Amino acid sequence: MTLMPTESIDETLKDLDLKANSEILDVLLDSQMRAVEAVRQARDSLDSAVTAAAERLAGAGGRLILAGAGASGRLAVQDGAEMWPTYGWPHERLLLCMAGGSEALLSSIEGVEDDAEAASRDVAEAAVNDSDVVIALAASGQSPWTCAWLESARERGALTIGMSNNPDTRLLRAAECPVWLDSGAEVLAGSTRMAAGTAQKIALNLFSTTLMIRLNRTYGNLMVDMAAVNRKLDQRRIRLLQGVLPQIAEEPAAAAVAAADGWVKLAALIALGDSADQGRRRLEQHKGSLRAAMKELQ
Repeated sequence: MTLMPTESIDETLKDLDLKANSEILDVLLDSQMRAVEAVRQARDSLDSAVTAAAERLAGAGGRLILAGAGASGRLAVQDGAEMWPTYGWPHERLLLCMAGGSEALLSSIEGVEDDAEAASRDVAEAAVNDSDVVIALAASGQSPWTCAWLESARERGALTIGMSNNPDTRLLRAAECPVWLDSGAEVLAGSTRMAAGTAQKIALNLFSTTLMIRLNRTYGNLMVDMAAVNRKLDQRRIRLLQGVLPQIAEEPAAAAVAAADGWVKLAALIALGDSADQGRRRLEQHKGSLRAAMKELQ
């Protein structure tokens, strides 16, 4: 039987346990570098996926939906969970779907990744529609739950993006935007939380960051839509505003941030003379682009 790359056994590593720790670490590091290169080779596919997703989500109602089972699902949830604190992406426009539910985030639940019917029910209950963007991940590209999620979502009109570490898989064939991450055989045969997982994590980081930039959730390389709240981030907000407006001193920067209830993007417009209401309207007129809004005031 021909094995998929993620399930194949590297015959050169049959003596892995006999190697020195330093040699094992080198082997593992080399596999991680292959994961990086796999994402580099998939750059054009990620570019296409970001372009399509940004167009779909530019409206007010579409949701970003991430789905997966096992290690792939945990990576999807991890990346998606950062969308609100980092970019202020609204909770109601984000859906994180894990085979087996939240309990499966902390422990392995047998059989849930094989339950295709459960995936189809989840899609229907979530009322997935043609405003949504669905990203489904499966290292094997064959997990029934994940494939069924993507297929059902596409039937309902959602834009579908599939990420797999094997070529020509059911998941990639089902996706409008397939992303093949060619990370190859694992050091520990079949342990796809390793190189395959690293490639998925990098691809998700690149996709979500570029998508949020395209959706005007940043200014340059500054997190001006940052939503998380704690004492450390209060000071970061002031520094971010000073990054946008280098001429502003700390005291007026702090006052503008306070007047904007911590929203750096709005604080910049307040510092330039807008009231909070004027600034909100201006940002809405420019689809959230701080750069475009500031151009009217400078």
